[in-house]
Amino acid sequence: MRQIVLDTETTGLFPQNGDRIIEIGCVELVARKLTGNNRHFYLNPERDSHEDALRIHGISNAFLKDKPKFSAVVDDLLAYLQGAEVIIHNAPFDVGFLNKELELIGQPPLKQCVRKVTDTLVMAKELFPGKRNSLDALCDRLEVDNSGRTLHGALLDAELLADVYINLTRGQNSLVMDVGGQTQQGESLPAIDLRTFNLPVLVADEQEADAHEKTLAGIDKASKGKTVWRILEEG
Repeated sequence: MRQIVLDTETTGLFPQNGDRIIEIGCVELVARKLTGNNRHFYLNPERDSHEDALRIHGISNAFLKDKPKFSAVVDDLLAYLQGAEVIIHNAPFDVGFLNKELELIGQPPLKQCVRKVTDTLVMAKELFPGKRNSLDALCDRLEVDNSGRTLHGALLDAELLADVYINLTRGQNSLVMDVGGQTQQGESLPAIDLRTFNLPVLVADEQEADAHEKTLAGIDKASKGKTVWRILEEG
């Protein structure tokens, strides 16, 4: 499966108010491995960045003046993204900007080009509810080295997000097991897709269910009736 991890930098926060993309970074994964077949574009947005945005990405207006416009790179970008799963952190932001750029040059929205868009922010919130799930926070939590990230940059952030995504989808959260290694004949072993197996559902027997209820009762007693399940029952 081909996946593209994508990030953008912009002149501001609101494409509907005229903000534009100034940088696009893309990192390719095939079978969950980095290929090195990446894409990186600086773009002339034909307007200045807001001061707050400039403090985040540090890309000056003067630097962007001789860079190509989005219309000059769009064919290369869409050909690169064609049919791939695109992975983005806080996808509505980047997709909103990409769709606006496409609209301005009479092109259809991104969804007509890619297989699907996966939002790692949504994934992180499901895995770590109630915790900070910014890219920096996830790098710290998942032990991804982000020491070189003093300013936001689209390609660097895409590379970091690729590592974060692999960590987020490792283990039980992944439906594909990469067994790795080789046979004695030197042939590569294929990945195992767990979706092809019918896994049995083991139901607790009466003795196990009784032990479970006793454990819950003990916890409930120790918390003086303040357990979540007791509060929900009374609600």
